Amino acid sequence: MAKILRTSGDYTVKSGDGYNSGAGDHTITLDAKLVRIPGNFTVNGTQTVVDSQTLTVEDQFIEVNRNNSTAGTEDSGLFFNQGSNNDQIFYYDADQSEFVLGSTNQNSSANIITNITPGNLRIGEPTQSDHASTKNYVDTEVAGASGSFSISVTGDDSTVVPIATGNILDIAGGSNISTVAVEPDTVTISLNQTLTNIESISSATSNANLTLASNGTGDVVINDTLTFSGAASTPTASAVTKIYNKTAGGGGTGLYFINSNISSGTEGELISKKKATALAIALG
Repeated sequence: MAKILRTSGDYTVKSGDGYNSGAGDHTITLDAKLVRIPGNFTVNGTQTVVDSQTLTVEDQFIEVNRNNSTAGTEDSGLFFNQGSNNDQIFYYDADQSEFVLGSTNQNSSANIITNITPGNLRIGEPTQSDHASTKNYVDTEVAGASGSFSISVTGDDSTVVPIATGNILDIAGGSNISTVAVEPDTVTISLNQTLTNIESISSATSNANLTLASNGTGDVVINDTLTFSGAASTPTASAVTKIYNKTAGGGGTGLYFINSNISSGTEGELISKKKATALAIALG
């Protein structure tokens, strides 16, 4: 027959010295086909063992590591017992802020997982942009519907060249240009020392100087005609000599020079042989 045990205060059932004494080793057994607890159920201790074939939980969410109050200090997750083999584990790595799946030789009493061998996760083919991708999906997308994947490159002449799967993109050197490929992903393009077929050299930015300099004690050698375009105005020169072209004056050449350290920075004109001869005769 059914019985009801009612008490107006707390009710304690203790076996032997109980748990809190630290010395108790007795067991309380509830032997029934179904044990129902209508209220909340709290278990205090270091371990809770559920020895049943099927565990059914009606709650929508399960909270683990509930008493952790400091973020980034304790890992938490699920261990899957594999007998004599290393356990499989799916857990949140608090230090790295990421979920990890794999095997470990640690047990569920660990606060931090320090030994992990990443494992494989089988998932379905993605159908949305925020779904994880399978290897098969990636391989199929790379290969393309026709079984080939290609990219295209273009040069200064705007010619578009497709590079299909299995083909090699050859970065070839041209006149006075050499290229060297180095594993795993570097191509170096070098400009040779001797330049030929160069029609124009200009500075990178407006009003910037263009410097031609030899190495060591060498000279800058000009083996052909040097042409000076007409200067719009007299340039300034501080502690350097500038040579430029203007309308010919008394020197008859139109080739002028200026240096702030010469004649107080007043420009001078290089004199022609004809003018110099005439001047020498005139001066006797």
